[in-house]
Amino acid sequence: MSDLPPRSRPRDRVVANPLVGPAADRRERRGRGGSQRRRASHSMESVLTEAVALLDESGEQALTFRALADRLGGGVASIYWYVASKDELLDRASDYVLGDVLADAAGTLSRSVRRSDRGPVDAPLGDLRAIAVTLFDAIVERPWLAAYLMRDIAVQPNAMRLYELMGQQLLRLPITPREAFNAVSAVIGFAVGTAADLGQKTPEPVMSGEMGRDEYLARYADQWRALDPDEFPFVHHIVDEFARHDEAEQFRAGLDLLLAGLRLQAER
Repeated sequence: MSDLPPRSRPRDRVVANPLVGPAADRRERRGRGGSQRRRASHSMESVLTEAVALLDESGEQALTFRALADRLGGGVASIYWYVASKDELLDRASDYVLGDVLADAAGTLSRSVRRSDRGPVDAPLGDLRAIAVTLFDAIVERPWLAAYLMRDIAVQPNAMRLYELMGQQLLRLPITPREAFNAVSAVIGFAVGTAADLGQKTPEPVMSGEMGRDEYLARYADQWRALDPDEFPFVHHIVDEFARHDEAEQFRAGLDLLLAGLRLQAER
């Protein structure tokens, strides 16, 4: 579960061109056919900002064109100036948020460039780790993001830029294209999958305040301890770690295991 507060709004970021895609094609056909309608007064950025706000507040089920239009102060038809469907809206909203991830990752890399104490393998692996942690943190804050990451790159340029940024770190290592492709896929899959799992709904007893997170984990740890140690020796071996584990720290430990394997490939 995540202890991180949700973001109120995304910062400025690169946004996909609203004049490209199905909605744009439909607008062009309207113009050629002579059936002119007054353009909506809001912008693509305002549409995406409010879409992200709805997703943050209540999840995908709350993101309807009616709810979005109500927040923007216009009619439902005005949304179609910018997106052709809810799927396109979700894809663009996720990519809008990834603009923040790119900005944060770029900031991390710019700071790392100033360090001179890292070797030829340490530096790219450290930078790849930093980008993966940034992506992980973003999805923990916004679990809905995981389902739409790189789903339609035609309207998700930031997703491709993030993928490229991760891959460029591996161009600095003496590994094959297949090894690089597998490495980036493994890191992204681990970051996205783990973050989405941690972003699931907080257990009701914890959400209601009936008990804290530590007490909740302790209850399950006691159930594990009650298992037959002859049948479950591993569970008994690690149960104390389970009772006090930190999910974000556990993710970083797993990521380091992946990167350790990549290091072995680079140094063979």
